[in-house]
Amino acid sequence: MDILNSMIIVAYLLLVSSVTVSSAKVSSVTVSMAVNDSIGMSKSISDDGNDKTIVSKDGVFELGFFSPGSSMKRYLGIWYKKSSMYTVVWVANRDKPIDFVSAGILTLDITGNLILTQNDSVVWSTNSQRQAQNPVAQLMDSGNLVVWNDGGPNSEDILWQSFDYPSDTILPGMKVGWDLKRGLEWRITSWKSPNDPAPGDFSWGLVLNEYPDFYMKGRTRLNRFGPWNGLYFSGFRDQNPSSVYEFTYVTSYDAKFPSNKDEIYYTYTLKNTSILSRVHLDQTGGFHFYIWAEEDQQNWELYEMYSSRDQCDNYGVCGSNSKCLIDESPMCQCLEGFSPKSPQEWDMRNWTKGCVRTKPLTCNDISINDIFVKFVALKVPDTTHTWLDENIGLDECRARCLNNCSCMAFSNSDIRGSGSGCVLWFGDLIDMRQFNTKQTREQDLYIRMANAESQSESKMNIRTIVAITIPTLCGVLLLSVYVVYRIRRNLVEKSMVRDNIEKHVEDLPLFALPTISMATSNFWIENKIGQGGFGPVYKVCQHFSVITIV
Repeated sequence: MDILNSMIIVAYLLLVSSVTVSSAKVSSVTVSMAVNDSIGMSKSISDDGNDKTIVSKDGVFELGFFSPGSSMKRYLGIWYKKSSMYTVVWVANRDKPIDFVSAGILTLDITGNLILTQNDSVVWSTNSQRQAQNPVAQLMDSGNLVVWNDGGPNSEDILWQSFDYPSDTILPGMKVGWDLKRGLEWRITSWKSPNDPAPGDFSWGLVLNEYPDFYMKGRTRLNRFGPWNGLYFSGFRDQNPSSVYEFTYVTSYDAKFPSNKDEIYYTYTLKNTSILSRVHLDQTGGFHFYIWAEEDQQNWELYEMYSSRDQCDNYGVCGSNSKCLIDESPMCQCLEGFSPKSPQEWDMRNWTKGCVRTKPLTCNDISINDIFVKFVALKVPDTTHTWLDENIGLDECRARCLNNCSCMAFSNSDIRGSGSGCVLWFGDLIDMRQFNTKQTREQDLYIRMANAESQSESKMNIRTIVAITIPTLCGVLLLSVYVVYRIRRNLVEKSMVRDNIEKHVEDLPLFALPTISMATSNFWIENKIGQGGFGPVYKVCQHFSVITIV
């Protein structure tokens, strides 16, 4: 039994070795071993150890079977043949590899579809639904694998092409965006690992918001280019012209491309077509532009990097209604008229909760309209909640935003010339950054704020209330003091009078009743001379003084 197991292991190792050697030969296959640059219905290529491939006309690209890195799985792919390094730019069966037990075979059937099989089971196939006549699959010097109808490229009738289904690489002339007529998205997606070309965690493509925007995505949005404004992407406004390439952004509503009604996409072309180049999205989300340094190092040289350049490129790093300034500390600042939603967390440099208005809008008060504050050299907000009209100008744009209480900002969608088009933003404004430099033409953003007059009127009302209230309170206080003073004064005066009376009463002589009776002739009525507060007053004989009877 042990001998049998040993024999099986040895056989397995020999088989793995043969596959590995075959894989290593992929980048060194000569044109003579290829099946020209195309296959028809009578031809096929197989992974049977004979290294059959097809090579583009000028020997730039090659299509065949390969094993990535240390993997023993087999894939159908396209790679640069001219470079000495093994650089795959497209994979057909990304998530359905062929095992090493039996060979895979690629054929073209009568329906014009390419079919990859193993042991008569379909592993991968194209999906053309059109009726085909004499189809031919051809590998172009652009790296595009094209299935032509009716004999070849002279017919200019494409049944299917690999450029419509990108992997992790953008080649010159390849589109990233949307075919609106077919509902087909051109998006690039990273490999899972250097040993596994299955779709990974990162992708880059155009999101069809009302105002379209390019996003780099992982499990969440990582960063975005900002929308195209006719001259540049809002988030890459300071990109300098290149001596190596030029890029084009095509929209279905752009007057510059009147014949285009069904596509919206980004593409780039080389100024020197002899240069080899590629834009590659790696397994970490790095987005890089490479050129082949054949004369110097025989290696891929990094020319530019398009992923996050700094923290301000990280999507929504400062939360809502704020802007990011990479050269300032703290780098996140609330917009004018806003303050941190959570001041404590903001001070701890946790900006994710963003900012809220310090004063409510007066949208529902028709007597006081809100105002718009202009911001310059700003990456415009995320365009998820936007509205676009390419046929109206800035004045009408402002009026439409003012008449909608949910509209928070507006701008020209195209800044070429004197500016045109209208885009409105609704709800919170997210993912903005402030740039240090200004362009010759700016996409000014107008953000809605509470009316300054209403604020002034409110301050005036407060001043008026204060001006009236304080003197009134002072008057009441003075009156109260005066009243208290008068009451106390009267009480003192009455007390003094009472004291004086008591004193005078004490000074009067006292007479006995018989004496008084005798003096008044027994209180004879003829002797009564008046009536006072203390009783009647009588006169007495001349030898008696006048006395008051109590």
